[in-house]
Amino acid sequence: MGLVKRSWLVTLRNEIGLTQEAVAEMAKIERSTYTKAENGYPVRVQTAKSIANVLGFNWILFFENDCDLKGQTDCS
Repeated sequence: MGLVKRSWLVTLRNEIGLTQEAVAEMAKIERSTYTKAENGYPVRVQTAKSIANVLGFNWILFFENDCDLKGQTDCS
């Protein structure tokens, strides 16, 4: 199974009006790490928590296979 881009993450970031670099800086991670998160690569729990804290969503969403941003309240 290949990587599945986290389009919900891209959409959320764009709706808030932040660049990848800004989110990475605020989350205290490398920009390349954030880019990989958007592109569907696995993320560490701490990285997921940091990104979620910046963008305001439940970090568990990174680990839910059948969950999208709209349905995140059902996945917590």
